[in-house]
Amino acid sequence: MENLSFKTTSVWEKRDINTIDSYSRGYLDYITKSLTERLAVEETVELLKKAGFRPLEYYETAKENIKTGDKVYLVKSGKALLAFKIAGNFRKGLNMVAAHIDSPRLDLKPKPLKEKSGLAFLKTHYYGGIKKYQWLNIPLALVGTVVLENGDKVNINIGNAPGDPVFVISDLLPHLDNRKGDFREVFKGKDLNALAASIPYKADDQKDPVKYTFLKSIHEKYGLKEEDLFSADLQLVPAIQPREIGIDRSMLGAYGHDDRICAYTAITALIDAKDLAKPAGVLLLDKEEIGSDGNTGAKSYFWMNAILRIARLLSLDDPWESSLMAVEQSSMLSGDVAAAINPMFEDAHDPDNAPRLGHGIVLTKYTGRGGKGGTSEASAEFVAKIRKILNGASVNWQTGILGEVDRGGGGTVAKFFAEKGMNVLDAGPALLGMHSPFEIASKADLYETYRAYKAFLEMPDETL
Repeated sequence: MENLSFKTTSVWEKRDINTIDSYSRGYLDYITKSLTERLAVEETVELLKKAGFRPLEYYETAKENIKTGDKVYLVKSGKALLAFKIAGNFRKGLNMVAAHIDSPRLDLKPKPLKEKSGLAFLKTHYYGGIKKYQWLNIPLALVGTVVLENGDKVNINIGNAPGDPVFVISDLLPHLDNRKGDFREVFKGKDLNALAASIPYKADDQKDPVKYTFLKSIHEKYGLKEEDLFSADLQLVPAIQPREIGIDRSMLGAYGHDDRICAYTAITALIDAKDLAKPAGVLLLDKEEIGSDGNTGAKSYFWMNAILRIARLLSLDDPWESSLMAVEQSSMLSGDVAAAINPMFEDAHDPDNAPRLGHGIVLTKYTGRGGKGGTSEASAEFVAKIRKILNGASVNWQTGILGEVDRGGGGTVAKFFAEKGMNVLDAGPALLGMHSPFEIASKADLYETYRAYKAFLEMPDETL
C-alpha cells in the first residue's frame, strides 16, 4: 500500500559521514574568519577568485562584453556582494539564492570611550535582536574598520589571535543582585559597556588617565586618535572559537551561523553548479537584522543596478526593460536559518510544524507575526515546484514555521524580492540558540543546504 504520510528522516541515515565532515571543515574555516559582514565579503571574494570569477568592473573597464560561461561578481561598499554565472536566456529570468551576512552584535557608539571609578569602558549600541544577558561575562573581540580623513582604512582585530587581550561586560555578582522582573526589562542596553583598560596614564594634568591609556595603546598599534573612532565600523563580537559539539562531533557551535551558514552554502553551491539552464546568482546582503535598510540592504537598488549593468554588457536590446523582465520572471530561495525545536522549550513551538536538527534544509512557506503580518508567503505553485526539484535531487527537506502562533515571529529578505515580482521561498538550515553568541547547527543540515541550493541553481528551464 502506498505510504500517504509525510515524515522527515535524519540526513545521517542517507549521507556519507566523511563527505559531510569534509564539507564542514571548509565552512568552519569560513565562519572562523567571517566575524563581520566586511570580513565575510572578503572571505567570499577569495572563494570566488579561486573559482575564476571576475569583478563586474573588469568587463566595464576593458569594454568587454559578457558571454555565456562568464563568471562575475560585484562588491557593494565592502558589505554586500552579488555573484553570477551567465547561462541561458537572460530575459527569461534568473535563479538566485539570497542570504544576509550581518549578525546580531554590539556596535561601538560614535563616541565610545568613557572612564568611571578608575576603569575605562567601551560604550555600545546593540545591533539586531539579542538577549542582552547572554553578552555578559563572555570574552569579546573588537573587530572592524576605521576610515581616516585621508581615506585610508585601518582594520582592527583585537581578541581573536592567540595571546590577544579580550574585552568583557561585567555583570553584578549574585550576592548583591536583587533585580526582579522580565529579563527584557532587567537588562538594559545602556549598561552594555565593555571593560577596556584599568592602568592610569602617568601624567599629573591628564584628565581620565585610564581612558588615555586606551587611546595611547590604539595610537601606538594603529595610529588612531579618538576622533577617528567616529568614522568607523567597530563591533564587539564573541571571542569564542567555533567548535564541534557532541561526542559524535555532529554539530557545530559558532557565532554568526545566522546567516553566514546560508552565505557559505549558497556561494559554494554557485561555484560548483554545472550545466545551467538560466543565469544563476547569489546575493549576500547587509542590514537584514535591522530591517534591510541602507545602501547595502535588500531594499537598496544596488543589486537591481548590477543586474542592469550585466544586461548592458550582454548587449541586450533595451537593457533596462530586459533587466526588469529578468527580475520579474526570476526564482529565488531566500536563504535564512530556521528555529529548530528545542526539547527544553517545546511549548514555544508547534511540534508538528517545527524543524529538527539533522533532518535537512527547512522550507518556510511564510514568516511574519501574528496574522502573518510582514510576510510575502510563497505561492502553492512555487512551493510545489521547489519540492519537485529537491525530491528529484534526493535532498532531505522539512517544513518549518517560526514558533507557535502569537508566540513571537520575525521576517527575512524574501518579501523585498517578492515585491519585485519574483517567486521566493525561504529555505535554510535549522539552528538552536539563534541570535545567541554561540549558535548551534547540524553538520548534516549544513551539507544538505548546500545540496539543495546547488539543485535549485541547476534546475532545468522547464521546471519553473
